[in-house]
Amino acid sequence: MQPDQLKDLVVDALEGVKAKDISVIDVTDRTSVTDYMILACGTSGRHLRSLAEAVVADMKERGIRDAAVEGGDSGDWILVDLGDVVVHVMMPATREFYDLERLWRDAPGLGAAGSE
Repeated sequence: MQPDQLKDLVVDALEGVKAKDISVIDVTDRTSVTDYMILACGTSGRHLRSLAEAVVADMKERGIRDAAVEGGDSGDWILVDLGDVVVHVMMPATREFYDLERLWRDAPGLGAAGSE
């Protein structure tokens, strides 16, 4: 599956379980680790787990079984690594504190990144 298709499927899965403030950052020209970072907020630790589980379940239904999930114990940030797409689901305060959008868009020497 192409990275663009995977990104769209992840966004659809997040929207299906009411993720808040979904942001897509294209990091294709910035790192060889992944093509897209998707950030989304949840309203509680339980909601964050539901968001991550929905992404993993939806990908498994589509034959993508290599998702790695990290951070479920912390309750405020869960990362789902799908290879070409890395998903960060966070509580709003955690997202604001780490400000990954600014980090990836404003990194010195990298220029402006596109988002959807």
